[in-house]
Amino acid sequence: MKYRTIGTDPKTRREVSVLALGAMLFGSVTDEKTSFAILDRYVEAGGTFIDTSDNYAFWVDGGQGGQSEELLGRWRRSRGVGDEVVIATKLGARPLVPGTSYVDNAEGLSAKVIRESAERSRERLGVDKIDLLYAHIEDRTVPPGETVEGFAELVAEGTVGLLGVSNHAIWRVERARALAVAAGLPGYEVLQYQHSYLRARSDMPEPLFPDGSLGHAGAELRSYLRAEPGLTLVAYSPLLHGVYTRRDKQLPPDYDHPGTPARLAVLREVAEETGATANQVVLAWQIGGELPVIPLVGMSSVAQLEENLAAVELELTEDQRARLDAAH
Repeated sequence: MKYRTIGTDPKTRREVSVLALGAMLFGSVTDEKTSFAILDRYVEAGGTFIDTSDNYAFWVDGGQGGQSEELLGRWRRSRGVGDEVVIATKLGARPLVPGTSYVDNAEGLSAKVIRESAERSRERLGVDKIDLLYAHIEDRTVPPGETVEGFAELVAEGTVGLLGVSNHAIWRVERARALAVAAGLPGYEVLQYQHSYLRARSDMPEPLFPDGSLGHAGAELRSYLRAEPGLTLVAYSPLLHGVYTRRDKQLPPDYDHPGTPARLAVLREVAEETGATANQVVLAWQIGGELPVIPLVGMSSVAQLEENLAAVELELTEDQRARLDAAH
């Protein structure tokens, strides 16, 4: 395994594995026995960075979520796992009432919600301190200063370590970080967005993003990472739910554009040259790239985990990287 440091403050920064494990469907779609087996093998291989959220997976049973955090809590207790494994969770997108969703009835990012939701997450996870806590989605009904102060209070109290943000417009990320700096408070240091080798269109409206998706790591976000070396991108859905290797999976609509075939062709060329799978090339491209990217991969079997773990040791040549980057 290889490792990367997230965060800049010596008091809160952590060293984590360059491959993060997504636990979104653990305890719901993925049963407990399988989930425990994946978690055990991940840690055995040197993995130290596990991702969840307080609303995972509410859509499975029409509830409010919490199954993933609860399973991770049971796993931690049964295995005696301590702070050597960094567990990240999120708040802000938990439905307030069963049968609703984050689009129409999210908990939001008020100071009250931040405190109460973080406390519930700590209880489910069985931890005294959340290593990394994200603002999951935007809440434009709450002044950004209130959200910044709400998160900072938990850091000051020692119940939260690092702060992160996902699925926000970059101008709102920068505004929140500027407010934190001005007030001498901790701000967001880890950004979690959807990012893969194929490039998504950002102009297609979605229920949560009427102006086009804010959840993809587009040109503006990548430019922001270059300008702010203290930030790290955690890239969710890097393998696009299997479309690179499974013939039964179709590309999502926002990837259906003229640039996709050219990038797929180069990806397959490099995979053939290296003897690796397309999935492994995508992960290696992210892990060893110029920008600080940690791919976050969900999986439903130990076999899938083994394929992903092998990508950590895959070294692409400069020529291969140049060809992958240049395709459009």
